Amino acid sequence: MARVLWTARIANQFRALWKWVLSYRKRDWEISDYPVFFRVQEPDPESVYDSARFKLHRHVARIVNWEITRFGDTREEALQDLSSTFEAIKTKRIEAGRPLPRPGTRVPIELASQHRINAQAELAEDFTQRVLDLDSAWISDESSLWDFHADENNDSSYAKIKEIYGVDVSGIQSGNLAEILERIAAARKPA
Repeated sequence: MARVLWTARIANQFRALWKWVLSYRKRDWEISDYPVFFRVQEPDPESVYDSARFKLHRHVARIVNWEITRFGDTREEALQDLSSTFEAIKTKRIEAGRPLPRPGTRVPIELASQHRINAQAELAEDFTQRVLDLDSAWISDESSLWDFHADENNDSSYAKIKEIYGVDVSGIQSGNLAEILERIAAARKPA
């Protein structure tokens, strides 16, 4: 097993090197210019992610050296999801005036800001335990209710928030947790 993993890592690095060399032929990179690694994962009956709460997708697509990973029921679905995510990241980086990493290069992991969440640290901890039903979770300013369930919508979470905190946050369609916590905190302030 270790030998197979080692061989796959070496093959991925050769793929990354090849894509890096090819990247000098143009400046506007697309998903096809990046080294993509595909894997099929087998379900683990002991894993909490195989439970009814989370759906396990068998196929994984990942950009080598850039921790962007997406999933699908088929290889094509995983690649399509990866392509959509790539396009969203590309658009955000362009809007922020930041260049895309050159294909094949190692891209450090960037954690999203927690400034808004940290401003409501005590409430965030209570929310994590009472609404998300987790002992703890790393939540960023970009985290949303969608990150914590596999339901078709956020209706059950909105109802739970209203029941626990007495605040209607159903108008926050994005489910952004920082926005939800700010609304709860604002409703708690004395008039």
